Amino acid sequence: MWTLLTENSIFGSTKRYPDSQLHHPRIMPSNIFIDHVALFFSTQCSFTLNVSGFPVADMTQVTLPQRRVMLSDLITEEITGCFQQEQIKELKLYKIANELLQTERAYVTRLHLLDQVFCAKLTEEAGKGTFPVEVVKGIFSNVGSIYTFHSQFLLPDLETRMSQWASTPRIGDILAQLAPFLRMYAEYVKNFDSAMDLLKQWTERSVQFNAIIQDIQSQEACGNLTLQHHMLEPVQRVPRYEMLLKDYLKKLPEDDPDCSQAEKSLNIISMAATHSNMAIRKMENLKKLMEIYEMLGGEEDIVNPSNELIKEGQILKLAARNTSSMERYLFLFNNMLLYCVPKFSLVGQRFTVRTRVGVEGMKVLETSNDDYPHTFQVSGKERTLELQASSEQDKEDWIKVSTTVLGVEGGSSVKTLTYLCSCVFQKEELGKRAPRWIRDNEVTMCMKCKEPFNPLTRRRHHCRACGYVVCYKCSDYKASLRYDGNKLNKVCKDCYFILTGRADAEEPVSGKKRGILEVLAQVSGNSFLCGFLQYSTDRTKPCQRVWCVIPQHDALVLYLYGAPQDVKAQCTIPLLGYQVEDVQRSVDHPPTSFRLCQSKSVHCFTADTEEVKLRWLKVIRKAVIGEIPECQTPVDDNLANGCHEGVPDGS
Repeated sequence: MWTLLTENSIFGSTKRYPDSQLHHPRIMPSNIFIDHVALFFSTQCSFTLNVSGFPVADMTQVTLPQRRVMLSDLITEEITGCFQQEQIKELKLYKIANELLQTERAYVTRLHLLDQVFCAKLTEEAGKGTFPVEVVKGIFSNVGSIYTFHSQFLLPDLETRMSQWASTPRIGDILAQLAPFLRMYAEYVKNFDSAMDLLKQWTERSVQFNAIIQDIQSQEACGNLTLQHHMLEPVQRVPRYEMLLKDYLKKLPEDDPDCSQAEKSLNIISMAATHSNMAIRKMENLKKLMEIYEMLGGEEDIVNPSNELIKEGQILKLAARNTSSMERYLFLFNNMLLYCVPKFSLVGQRFTVRTRVGVEGMKVLETSNDDYPHTFQVSGKERTLELQASSEQDKEDWIKVSTTVLGVEGGSSVKTLTYLCSCVFQKEELGKRAPRWIRDNEVTMCMKCKEPFNPLTRRRHHCRACGYVVCYKCSDYKASLRYDGNKLNKVCKDCYFILTGRADAEEPVSGKKRGILEVLAQVSGNSFLCGFLQYSTDRTKPCQRVWCVIPQHDALVLYLYGAPQDVKAQCTIPLLGYQVEDVQRSVDHPPTSFRLCQSKSVHCFTADTEEVKLRWLKVIRKAVIGEIPECQTPVDDNLANGCHEGVPDGS
């Protein structure tokens, strides 16, 4: 730089610079600064010098001695600024190298505790025959080799280099030379899971083994930490090297001779760190499994390295017989779902496992329920659960993680069902998977013989194979169900025939033909519109809440049922030729009412909301003139005319 300054001072410069390019040299690039120095000795230039943003002189009026003084100040500031920047960079590199040294010293102290204290004393006791020596070797693996490498090679080299930092400010060459030896960590990391199992097993089995560990852990050198915590240190150390080395490379100039050596060592260390990170995640998972093990009161097969907790949380379970909800807690693992009941206890066991649902064969179904929002259904071989999440986002999260566990990308196996429909059962699945029970309030008659229920002589019973609600006569059969461990369960007549193979259930048991009203009410997947309406044929009589359906196979007829899952309609209304009257607000009728009139026949209906009323009017107005209405109900191709395709009605 000085040669260039001398040449410019001799020959001068006639180049003119605009005022915008002349700033304080500490914030100028060095080449612009050098050009500015030449202008100080030019008598032909005319500009105003800005120092720290303020004009200080018109250079045409500045004498040569004054220019020399100003040039000296500028050069001093430029050199000082460059020196300070270099000093800051060197200081940052030194701090990183010093942090590596200090953490290495602490790490070697931990390794000494593992190898020379824990391992040595346990090996000494094992020599007396108290417990096998192979147990100690299986727990500590090659920790002795790791301790030797760090205490006799890496740490001494780092201490020597840091003492010579002024003359040799680099660490990349040391790490590049010794990094290949970090591959020995692969054996330790690979053995880590089995080491934790052995340690837990022999701590419970051997009193002497546990006493030695407890005695050492009580010493000050342990820092009130367990042996498991100290054994995790070697697993965490390699990722620590990787983090420090990445930071070192960021602060290192690209043209520094140590750059290539640091990059080479980083590549080797990164490979070893990948294995260590996996072991750390496994250790954290095992720790979480231990917590769940205690919360469940010692549930079997929870603490297993192959188990991985995916999601847990509170949820509401809708009752199978009625619509009441109960608070429950779910633990979703990679291989099972634990359905638990909370216990009111501040310490110890907090949950009781009610059901285990295996992931194999499990299905997750999104449901739509106007009375209970955010619902979804989990159908497993052991049990079918209808659950209600706290929010729509919580429901989506449960469905997303469940489909991920099932190995389905994007949740493509999730089907949207109405709240009235249970899982579709084929013959080959009957008895192998727990059904979703039809709720008591969804039917008013036996779903087999179609006789109305009453609380005294004809009470409701559930078939354990298909979930239908049937009377005592139609459920007076028992068959073994595979999902319940082949135990005998109460089943309906048709399921009994299919499960035992004693008769062909697809053939009618009597020669009686199906009546015109014997059509399943649940046709939400195959109907133009269905839903509850208040119905009356006489103004003097109170309205009755009925389930109304316009099926796709009979688009010009309105079917009225007592409940959504009834297999026989109370009555039908042929819509062709009727007049539709939109009843306005009056004393006798609410604003959501409408009427169907034909001659002396009048049918009065009242919807729950104005929106529901308009949907019914849109469909009925087309049906009364013989046109096929547009479908107002979501269609699911997987849903048949009824809930249990393949499970025939015996009538």
